[in-house]
Amino acid sequence: MMNYKAVFLDFYGTLVYEDDEILPVIYRQIQRSASIPCSEREIGDYWWQRFSAIFTSSHNDTFQTQRAIGIQSLSQTIEHFQAAEDAEELIQVQFDHWRRPVCYADTLPFLEQLQGTPVYILSNIDAGDIAVAIQYHGIQADDVITSEDVRSYKPRPELFLEALRRLSLQPHEVIHIGDSIVSDVGGAQQLGIKAIWLNRLNKQQPDGCRPDYTCTNLEEVLSMLRAAIDEGKRQKHED
Repeated sequence: MMNYKAVFLDFYGTLVYEDDEILPVIYRQIQRSASIPCSEREIGDYWWQRFSAIFTSSHNDTFQTQRAIGIQSLSQTIEHFQAAEDAEELIQVQFDHWRRPVCYADTLPFLEQLQGTPVYILSNIDAGDIAVAIQYHGIQADDVITSEDVRSYKPRPELFLEALRRLSLQPHEVIHIGDSIVSDVGGAQQLGIKAIWLNRLNKQQPDGCRPDYTCTNLEEVLSMLRAAIDEGKRQKHED
């Protein structure tokens, strides 16, 4: 179907919805019981800062699962705002979402069109959660590689390198599709893998970030890939 010998795909935010609607539920519960006056945004910002600090340093011997990082960073957030909440109980709504996220309408048709081309899902989420989510939606992929498999998170290179190793392919022979300009686009490009930024939410492109391609849905991705094929055939004919 295409010049690329395999397609790498992110999962949350790319094939299924992120947890953007779930998180405010957690913020509000913390706000209601907090001893320190705070807004939902302040809670979200603080939690993200604590999560990011642990996440960034989590690899190899210091690796922690997303669930562990979530609980630890949320506990720190609850303590910071002096709220009367239990982190493990409060975060369960997010964990439930990871296992039963809403699937984008264009996901299954897109994957059906890719039949015959190896499709690898590369996800920062925990292995058990994505396995349940994939089964729940009947998503078909040739392989799924998670952060737990390589004890590292995108944008670090380990996930991409493991996928290339399993396929015995070089970076220029694959393309990666994902919604994160940092984890997906930046992570792929640092290895020489072409990257499609799937900008479903019409976010502004950050300064200094240059995706190889930008699409707003998977139908556009499919059209772009087909156009790349036609261009490749034209150049081959001219040569």
